[in-house]
Amino acid sequence: MKSMVQAVEVSASKPSLSDNTADLDRLKRSVRQATGQENITCPLPDMAGVAGSFRDAGFQGAAVVRDTGNGMEIISFFPGMPQKLPGMALDLGTTHLEACLVDLLSGQEMARVSREHAQGQFGADILTRIHYAERNAGLAQLQRATVSDINAMAADLAGRAGMVSGDLMALGMAGNTAMTHFLLGLSPYHMCREPYIPVANTVDIFRARDLGLEICSSAPIWVAPSVGSYFGGDLLAGIVACDLDLEDQPGMLVDVGTNAEVILGGKDWLLACAGAAGPALEGGVARMGMRAGPGAIDKVSIDPDSKFLDYSTIGGEPALGICGSGLIDLAAQMYLAGMLDTRGKFRPESMKERFVEDEHNPCFVVVQGEQSGHGQPVTVRQSDINALIRSKAAMYAVLSTLLQQVGLSFEDLGRINVAGAFGRHIDPEKAVVLGMLPDLPLNVYHPVGNTSLKGAVRAITDCDFRQRIMDAARRVTYIELNVNQEFMHRFSGARFIPHTDVSLFPSVPRPQEVCR
Repeated sequence: MKSMVQAVEVSASKPSLSDNTADLDRLKRSVRQATGQENITCPLPDMAGVAGSFRDAGFQGAAVVRDTGNGMEIISFFPGMPQKLPGMALDLGTTHLEACLVDLLSGQEMARVSREHAQGQFGADILTRIHYAERNAGLAQLQRATVSDINAMAADLAGRAGMVSGDLMALGMAGNTAMTHFLLGLSPYHMCREPYIPVANTVDIFRARDLGLEICSSAPIWVAPSVGSYFGGDLLAGIVACDLDLEDQPGMLVDVGTNAEVILGGKDWLLACAGAAGPALEGGVARMGMRAGPGAIDKVSIDPDSKFLDYSTIGGEPALGICGSGLIDLAAQMYLAGMLDTRGKFRPESMKERFVEDEHNPCFVVVQGEQSGHGQPVTVRQSDINALIRSKAAMYAVLSTLLQQVGLSFEDLGRINVAGAFGRHIDPEKAVVLGMLPDLPLNVYHPVGNTSLKGAVRAITDCDFRQRIMDAARRVTYIELNVNQEFMHRFSGARFIPHTDVSLFPSVPRPQEVCR
């Protein structure tokens, strides 16, 4: 392992009249002998504690050190070699935080937790929070909210592993550029104003005590670098976590969160962009939409002849709402059963008793009230389907426009990685039916989970991985689609099921085949 911190076993002779070397110098000499590194340092705030622990242990045990690139830095001392050396990895998301506890000696995951981001009280989206940060003490409030969240998660993780948060010896995190600025107390003012420049893209390693993080005070903190205001460390961590940066054949990483972010490329080049497809595909637009969690409908099937509907929920809980993957499944199944036309409009005559009017809004009843988890029917409005159609059109337009920029076609791709909870639960076949994803063999699509967190884990356990992230940052080219006329043209063409050009989706039944 090449983790951020390591334990080095040392055994030094005790002080004597013939060897009056100072305690800390004695320890440095032992670490120098054990590691072969000449430059051994110890930060001033840690000197007294480290030297005292070394003496209390009888001048033998294990020094916890960090490789600075120019030598070793001693940050703590144990009386014996630890069986585990815990570190924390964090996905610093806009709406949710997810973290895991990792043994830096073995790389094994020890615990995992997630929670809603407390910053949500200051604004549901990034732009609102940026404006909030510009008020008096606004930035400080955003910072305190995130620090408090991280401290709570550290305590939770440590408790699950039978430890205390002060035992955590390192923290690695990946988040978008704005979230990183909020955490570090850096002004995001210029990020949303032309020419959109952040305060910093690369953050030097600092200490837990610098931010008031309640893990080991001398624990090193690593933050994934960004490329710019709209391309953050979460995406760079994701690129390297799914090895897109090593691929000979071009591939894609599609990460659907607050936005839909797409990276195209391989070992020689990387091209990236973002689009506003995320909220509907996360289930965040539909009135009864919800994130992928217990009670969320994630799978739907409809018999095209009998119109019988079956569904499943995450965790097998009674239905509370529908998440993005469930909404995609539902719309695709409704189209194949003749309940939606090519515009995504309801065909009431084929929906029977499942078609209802709610305050003059046409609705489709997915789950009757007596079968749901809250006693109310789970319904999807026509407006929800409309939002989904816009989102899926944006997604397809993003993918096709990005390929067009480099003269490639979908058939040139060896692999499409679909990240996040969206990627975990989505059925690519149903996404193809809707025209959200290209009509390719299903083995091209790979759900890769939370690549931001996976990247943070690998970053604190492998220094080579951290270097790969830095290398990838230098290779990324970001393109802005909001001013791209080709994107707008492709978006208009994709606002039908599956598309205005049905020849792009040969595996999807034609409209006349589903209108029964």
